[in-house]
Amino acid sequence: MERTAVNPVTWSQEMGFNQGEMVSGETRTLYISGQTATSADGRPQHDGDVGAQLALAVENLEAVLAGAGMSLANLVRLNVYATDIDALLPHYGMLAGRLGAAGVAPTTTMLGVDRLAIPGQVVELEGTAVA
Repeated sequence: MERTAVNPVTWSQEMGFNQGEMVSGETRTLYISGQTATSADGRPQHDGDVGAQLALAVENLEAVLAGAGMSLANLVRLNVYATDIDALLPHYGMLAGRLGAAGVAPTTTMLGVDRLAIPGQVVELEGTAVA
């Protein structure tokens, strides 16, 4: 598998994501449903704590990746949903740092939403990974 960043403009690279990413060659693709701050048995955790919820959502995302024999390094697409973008932004560096440490800058979209499916949850991560 070969990954090629596509960045006709470069401002996004400073924020830790590529404008596009082309994947070629033999690959396996994993589509990851939204991961929130829930325990292994599905109970919501860290009610109202954006930073703690983001950290646990990343851990849950990594668990799904690991279940497929992948890691954050395989992530090519990341959608971030938040009920309060302004509250999320001060914590976003943690996520960007984890991605940077994995040597990856997946294409990313961040969306503000009215609410998430699970009451009390404020951030959800959805991704696509290839290996």
